[in-house]
Amino acid sequence: DDASSVGAGDRIPKIFELGQNYPNPFNPSTTINFAVPVQSDVKIVIYNVIGEIVKTIIDKKMNAGSYSVSFNAGNTLSSGIYFYNINAAGIDGRNFIQTKKMILIK
Repeated sequence: DDASSVGAGDRIPKIFELGQNYPNPFNPSTTINFAVPVQSDVKIVIYNVIGEIVKTIIDKKMNAGSYSVSFNAGNTLSSGIYFYNINAAGIDGRNFIQTKKMILIK
């Protein structure tokens, strides 16, 4: 399993969240935290600066909770700006979409 649950007991988050990756800039790996307040279909995708998909790191149904997922650029990506996007469709009908920027420095 790529995503691991993070800390603070079993408290269910109240809102959808996408955290800033850390470290940022990164080389070669970084961590992205996110939260879903209800069971959701979650997709997290990394894009390059021209909008091409670099990697889909999560694409599955997830229970409510706070999660942490790591992304390793390995030797395949060049230095530069990348974007990561979450698209979460909650079972309660709420949808959450957010994109943040991250920088890879080799």
